[in-house]
Amino acid sequence: MEMETKLTARDLSSDQEVKWCPGCGDYSILKQMQSVVPELGIAREDIVFISGIGCSSRFPYYMNTYGMHSIHGRAPAVATGLKIANPDLSIWVITGDGDGLSIGGNHLIHLLRRNVDLNVLLFNNQIYGLTKGQYSPTSEMGKKTKSSPLGSVDHPFNPLALALGADATFVARSIDRDPKHMREILTASNKHKGTSFIEVYQNCNVFNDGTFLNFSDKKLKDAFVLMLEEGQPLIFDQGKKGIRLNGLKPEIVNLEEGASANDLWIHDSKDPTKAYILSRFFDENFPRAFGIIYQEDRNTYEDVLMDQLDQAKGAMGEGDLDDLIRGKRSWTVE
Repeated sequence: MEMETKLTARDLSSDQEVKWCPGCGDYSILKQMQSVVPELGIAREDIVFISGIGCSSRFPYYMNTYGMHSIHGRAPAVATGLKIANPDLSIWVITGDGDGLSIGGNHLIHLLRRNVDLNVLLFNNQIYGLTKGQYSPTSEMGKKTKSSPLGSVDHPFNPLALALGADATFVARSIDRDPKHMREILTASNKHKGTSFIEVYQNCNVFNDGTFLNFSDKKLKDAFVLMLEEGQPLIFDQGKKGIRLNGLKPEIVNLEEGASANDLWIHDSKDPTKAYILSRFFDENFPRAFGIIYQEDRNTYEDVLMDQLDQAKGAMGEGDLDDLIRGKRSWTVE
């Protein structure tokens, strides 16, 4: 349902005291969401935020919409049930690298493969913040924390590669320190028909401060950030460097030393092979990609389900609950 009067960011701010640590990156994500939602043209009563457990999962308290602070890792399941019950709702799942990729990992990958029409924001700070600083599924190897005093020996998850492996139909990355870019990604996510997965790099200034400094510091980010634009060549470091493909092997070239811009890789978010290569820009050898990595059109889960139900009703009628419970193999004892 479209809203009769346009909302403002103030309308989307609840009366609850925000209880994140001062300086937390979550504040930026909240502010951008409160700025974007009024532009979507959706009535406030048709918007729902559902979260699991973690610092990020306090999000529904701070949005003046419907919402649910559900149980650890199960937000995708709750959101799926709600979307099936009321397909007209605009639903946002708020989760973190611990909630979404550890206890909730199984729910997340099945949500992505089913392509339920909702939006997933995964706040990734590479640490367990709510429980005071244990290593998480995205913490780098060697990470020394309260639960890994000698350094973590776990290989970390790559959230974008995981989403692509689950056949997600919209995969993107943004960062808390770039509000303009984040608003653009949130808007694009809302427009996508199907499950949108957005990884947001979010600084935990108490337990993992500066872990994304290469991608946010003004003096560093030019050399480490690759901003993706549809139909544009992959260029970074203030236009000095670009990326070309040698077959399926990416190569960094120096545009100031004679490399031709005509040979550069042109970003095509509908190419699954190139999307996977971009998701593997996950070490110091290549800049980290930010923007829409991949998107495709595919039937949504609830649309296919509703068609199936309509066909069943057409063939067998509306049905009767008592008959359904009784089944075809029941009998009466005299």
